[in-house]
Amino acid sequence: MTESIKALVERRVAGKSLDAPFYTSDEVFDLDMKAIFAKHWIFVASEPEVAEPGDALVVNVGTASVIIARDDNGEIRAFHNVCRHRGVRMIPEGKTMIGNIVCPYHSWTYGLDGKLKFYEHMGEDFKPGCNSLKPVALRSIGGLLFICLSDNPPGDIDEMARIMEPYLAPHNVREARVAHQVDLIELGNWKLTMENNRECYHCGPNHPELTIPLFAYGFGFSPTELDEEGRAAAQRYTDLIEVSRSRWEGEGLPSSEVDELTGRPTGFRTQRLPIDQSGESYTMDTRAACRMPIGAVQDKALGALSFWTQPNSWHHFMGDHVITFTALPLSADRTLVRTTWLVNKNAVEGVDYDLERLTEVWKATNQQDADLVEIAQQGAEDPAYETGFYSPYTEGLVEKFAVWYIERLKDYLA
Repeated sequence: MTESIKALVERRVAGKSLDAPFYTSDEVFDLDMKAIFAKHWIFVASEPEVAEPGDALVVNVGTASVIIARDDNGEIRAFHNVCRHRGVRMIPEGKTMIGNIVCPYHSWTYGLDGKLKFYEHMGEDFKPGCNSLKPVALRSIGGLLFICLSDNPPGDIDEMARIMEPYLAPHNVREARVAHQVDLIELGNWKLTMENNRECYHCGPNHPELTIPLFAYGFGFSPTELDEEGRAAAQRYTDLIEVSRSRWEGEGLPSSEVDELTGRPTGFRTQRLPIDQSGESYTMDTRAACRMPIGAVQDKALGALSFWTQPNSWHHFMGDHVITFTALPLSADRTLVRTTWLVNKNAVEGVDYDLERLTEVWKATNQQDADLVEIAQQGAEDPAYETGFYSPYTEGLVEKFAVWYIERLKDYLA
């Protein structure tokens, strides 16, 4: 490790954006993959993406490739996508259905439990039991699947699971189904993708669709800079939070803010916030996009439960559907953002929901965010770039992301 990167980490100034090399340097990107994505719990998918025995999903995290599959007993397992014979990558990235995991090179065959089932020409001394696929740590929290590439995954995921399961359980993600999924390549560093997600300072000028249902006030505002109309709107939002939270808690829906974004390897945050107007869903008219509720709660006006995890995910849980997001770094200036819409497993497209209506707000928002990340990347690459101050009112959660990131690098470099 070069001294220059250590110096960059040590001199990071609280309350200011990161130095340009954190967004542009290939060497820093390599460090990110080793210190962050190879050591921490990464959100990769939801259980409905591998709904039936034999369903499999291959996810690439940097140079690592992971097979996630549901076996014949209904258990979801994860393995390194590397044949134990000569190291061949066996299944291409994406979704598939398999009975066994078969290496295309020499036909070594593994069961969905990872055990070697078929091989030839290896001699009497060969021990198949010592040549199972290498497992990858996997946890399902409320139906959301997290993997860790490390042999010693952070144990604090147990605490996140303990806190989050009651928040997520009413939405019953495990029994949902995938209505739609979109992959978008953002032309920027993964940290710019995450920073953009962690604030709504930019929402008013850039997200005309999202700001119909979304209260930007939920992500902070400067009280001294609001005009009379703004103060009235902010007060309406504050009042709505109190009334809504009381109703939600009475219906058995945990809703209060939990903020554990810093000071721990597995950082996370959750809070249920009101949706404007009808309060039902992230749609253009704020009403439910799917007539069948997702989960057991019949109240349509559940607002939106937000769940963020460090380093790479954010999610929205509503009464009618759930949206999950994962950000996977591809290079110093490329990031894959995968968005998945989940609905009741019995919901029928064209009967219970219209796909365009279900997805239009976040499809538009994702592209707008991608455009912002691209110009932010261009700015970071400009020789005139220098670190700038975060707003203490609207970018506090961006600061927490930066704090967590620097904490994790310091821990790794130590």
